[in-house]
Amino acid sequence: MFKNLIIYRISETWHPDLGQLDQALAKQQFEVCGATQEQSTGWVPPRGEEHGAMVESVGGHWILRLMSEIKMLPASVLNRKLDEKMANIEEAEGRKPGRKERQDLKEECKLDLLPMAFTKQAGTWVWIDPAARLLVIDASTQGRADTVVSMLVEASPGFAVAVIDTQNSPQGAMAAWLHSYDAPAGFRIDRECELKGTDEAKAVVRYGRHPLGIDEVREHIDQGKLPTKLALTWDDRVSFVLTEGMQLKKVELLGVVLEEKPDENGFDADVAIATGELSKLIPDLIDALGGEGRTELGAMPQASALVPAGSGDGSQDPIYEQTVELVRAENKGSISMVQRCLRIGYNRAASLLEAMECNGIVSKTDGNGERVVLT
Repeated sequence: MFKNLIIYRISETWHPDLGQLDQALAKQQFEVCGATQEQSTGWVPPRGEEHGAMVESVGGHWILRLMSEIKMLPASVLNRKLDEKMANIEEAEGRKPGRKERQDLKEECKLDLLPMAFTKQAGTWVWIDPAARLLVIDASTQGRADTVVSMLVEASPGFAVAVIDTQNSPQGAMAAWLHSYDAPAGFRIDRECELKGTDEAKAVVRYGRHPLGIDEVREHIDQGKLPTKLALTWDDRVSFVLTEGMQLKKVELLGVVLEEKPDENGFDADVAIATGELSKLIPDLIDALGGEGRTELGAMPQASALVPAGSGDGSQDPIYEQTVELVRAENKGSISMVQRCLRIGYNRAASLLEAMECNGIVSKTDGNGERVVLT
């Protein structure tokens, strides 16, 4: 159920209410794309039952599922249709359409083609642990996780989150573990990692299915390369790949866990097993990274009095220019990246990026919730 984990700490300002959240998400229910609609996002019953609850509680753990649909319209098809329209105008009127007219024609072509386009659907599992105040999203991209958080912020009053921030950076910790080939108690280094240079060349070295306790790996670290990914096993029960951004990839429950699985199968059993293991793994991993660091949610109350994303003018924020420089330097328009680097709350980061979108610095979000840096 959970193969990739992006983990957030939920603010104390949020008061969990299962019934209230279920009603709020029902108002954001998923609907398939209309004939000329390019994409659609909304919640579906996690059990897959028609007219079922939007939030399921299993052992005190809340499970949600976000569904998205996007029309697949290849750029080559759109451009061919546009060329035909432009050629017809040039032949009929003896002139070439200007830049603005070309853009309008392109939108017309898109509307013409969308009813015939194939659709692609993708679901995202979401886990809320109200007792531990954790939000865990099964997303392989940060943009998709940002979409989930935005919709939860809109649906639930007081809901605010910050990416988990640890005293020791995952990258620095992974470098130390690899150099000594000694993982923290309860963890074991596996046979996969990626090292990236910090100089202008940014050379990348990858090891797959390869022993990592060798001099060659230590030499790469001594030369300035730092780990961006490292495969680990926790307590011989869960294997995963830790990234420099504190994301967990390729999460897999190991044989000993599956052997303990009760005879009954189904949604409840799968949720109980997954949340049971991961709710122990996550705090152990945070402890291995020195415990949680200071976040805006707990340590800067005046800054965490957040407003819903989009309700403020982020361009008036005193750190707007700093954020623009950061996004351009990283070539990434990610809310969580801005959060992590500037130590600010989700809503503030979202407002800053929306202001950058209005100013033409980043694009609108695509079907995966990603933004492209434009200037």
